[in-house]
Amino acid sequence: MIYIALFIGFLKVGLFSFGGGYVSIALIREIVLSYGWLDDEMLSYMIAVSESTPGPIMVNLATYIGSSQGGILGAFIATAAVVLPAFLIIFIILLLFKSLLKNKMFQGVLSGLKPCIIGIILATGIYMIWKNFNICSGAETDVPAIVLTIALGGLYFGLRKFIKKKMSPILLICVSAVCGMIVYGW
Repeated sequence: MIYIALFIGFLKVGLFSFGGGYVSIALIREIVLSYGWLDDEMLSYMIAVSESTPGPIMVNLATYIGSSQGGILGAFIATAAVVLPAFLIIFIILLLFKSLLKNKMFQGVLSGLKPCIIGIILATGIYMIWKNFNICSGAETDVPAIVLTIALGGLYFGLRKFIKKKMSPILLICVSAVCGMIVYGW
């Protein structure tokens, strides 16, 4: 039954996605493709939409995929499954917070997870760049996507270097959307 599959699939995502939404993209991709809920291209589009909508990317993806597979009930089940582990973990940590922070083993676990999370985020970013640019896929390389990525990266890091101000992520998303409409819409 689809509802059980959605619950189990997104419970796995919620249980093993330490470090936030971007870390979960690789796991969501694996689960979504293994169940056949979306193809790789549609998942890439949904990641872009989930990033540009309010809320955590992991919850947005779970809600969309649950909705597409099981309607409103599917969306509710997938969303509940993906947030349940975090809710329970945070609830337990709040109960034990003071003693856990003093525990060297717990601090060691957190310190050990940091490099893993960085590696997963980096690998996911490289995969998305590789896939978006159609590098080595036999398809035509998407030159406008490469130019847009370099230009937007230059804008973001250039402002930080020369103006000494950070660019708002919201402004960067809006600029990216406008650039995308100009390059791909017309």
